[in-house]
Amino acid sequence: MEMNGADVLVHCLSEHGVEHVFGYPGGAVLYIYDAIFKQDKFQHILVRHEQAAVHAADAYSRSSQKIGVCIVTSGPGATNAITGIATAYMDSIPMIIISGQVSSDVIGEDAFQECDTIGITRPCVKHNFLVRDVKNLADTIRRAFYIATTGRPGPVLIDIPKNVTAAKCKYTPAKEAVVMRSYAPVTKGHQGQVRKAAQILLSAERPIVYVGGGVVLSNASSELRELLVKLGAPCVNTLMGLGGVAFDDPQCLGMPGMHGSYEANFALQYSDVVLAVGTRFDDRVVGNVKHFNQTSRKIIHIDIDPSSISKRVKVDVPIVGDVKDVLVDISEQIDSLRSIATKQVSTKKWWDQIKEWRSKNSKKYFNSDSVIKPQFVIEKLWEVTNGNAIITSDVGQHQMWTAQYYGFRNPRCWINSGGLGTMGVGLPYAMGVQKANPNADIAVVTGEASIQMNIQEMSTCLQYNLTPKIICLNNRFLGMVRQWQEIDYGSRYSQSYMESLPDFVKLAESYGHVGIRIEKPSDVEPALKEAFTKHKNRLVFMDFITDRTENVWPMVKAGRGLTEMLLGTEDL
Repeated sequence: MEMNGADVLVHCLSEHGVEHVFGYPGGAVLYIYDAIFKQDKFQHILVRHEQAAVHAADAYSRSSQKIGVCIVTSGPGATNAITGIATAYMDSIPMIIISGQVSSDVIGEDAFQECDTIGITRPCVKHNFLVRDVKNLADTIRRAFYIATTGRPGPVLIDIPKNVTAAKCKYTPAKEAVVMRSYAPVTKGHQGQVRKAAQILLSAERPIVYVGGGVVLSNASSELRELLVKLGAPCVNTLMGLGGVAFDDPQCLGMPGMHGSYEANFALQYSDVVLAVGTRFDDRVVGNVKHFNQTSRKIIHIDIDPSSISKRVKVDVPIVGDVKDVLVDISEQIDSLRSIATKQVSTKKWWDQIKEWRSKNSKKYFNSDSVIKPQFVIEKLWEVTNGNAIITSDVGQHQMWTAQYYGFRNPRCWINSGGLGTMGVGLPYAMGVQKANPNADIAVVTGEASIQMNIQEMSTCLQYNLTPKIICLNNRFLGMVRQWQEIDYGSRYSQSYMESLPDFVKLAESYGHVGIRIEKPSDVEPALKEAFTKHKNRLVFMDFITDRTENVWPMVKAGRGLTEMLLGTEDL
């Protein structure tokens, strides 16, 4: 069957089970959009900015086991997509970006809307392709899906010149799985290392399991929970690992790091054996590496990506492999060692110490009857949704308060930008989440600054009947910037306050949605209930006027160690 390149692309997307594509048309992709017009296999969602298309496709992947796909045109379409691509790359999110390119014969001649998309994206994709011959298009697309979803996942970009989408070739459906000699990720952990890890874990007096986003990405929560029960060890969930182990699991100590709980940070620092699962010891979690290394301990690190192991912290037992498979193998080895009378050391003293740390209640805040505290809004959001909503967030204080006070029981329910820390993701993330999870309650937790970075997507939401509930914690400041300026820069609030804010209620209504302004603590719960019940099938923008001076506590200042925590203003 002969068809043009655009039709080949559409057939390949259908072949991979794609149901939704996010994008924005332009001259270089018009053949593609013509092919989309003629098909009915997937729905195209027209965003209002290319950055939002990539963010939506990213969240589509994060919140499901499907793969997000987006389409942008050449030149500014591709450059507008870079922030979204880099965001997905930093958090290891599998997705496909299709970018249009000028015709092959004028590449390099500064043609209209030309840019070197391959060169620009090379540092922030898992891989990219420039397709110069239509005969190679189908195989390239299939390889892109394979690369994006195997090994350490990540975004893959396919740059397609306009003449390639117009040229014709014979299309042959895929008959066998993709095999690439130059790319063969290891999934099975080395059994000798697995056995060594099991032996060390059984001999630990103060073990801890350090849970990262890899547990969520590899769908390994149940395997992790089984191992935790066998070990009787505590665990900590990183920002990206929240929901990997339920927040109310008695073995879960919460989130470690810069804004982690007292017990999580002290337990991670003073453990004698650390089992790190799908995480990377980044600066926001372990703080100052020299301080972290002051405690003598054995570190076991499981990761699909060998380059992540011993990158920041030297480990004793590296295990390269798929987290899910390796956890099963370690669990089996523990059973085997116990069957030959290997005893497990008692951890009672360790749990007694943890109980003492827990008594600090480091997340305590002082509520008010006169001004809305942002933590209170998040707690009420949890109560109104029974903790069952999928939460997307932007980046800043509101992100940290959500991580601290909205208890996540399950994976893929917390959708945020971890590694890159990208403001503006919350609303487009919610669009992707709703397309992947049409029956879920979805809430966007944002601030008055972040929401304005992609606020135009309220138009997209109206067009496609997308109905997230927007919880705007409006403190009229760039909150996290203000907090750092207060603590480290003598309260010199340089360009961190927001003036000339729009009337968000009227703005939401102008887009065809519901707007509510909330100024009193007593109105917080009624407003949330109204949004999730009365206006269940509408997008609702809730503008919560919150305490301008509230800070996120606890806090570990940049460059400090995990146990050098500020628990409140009194520690400044």
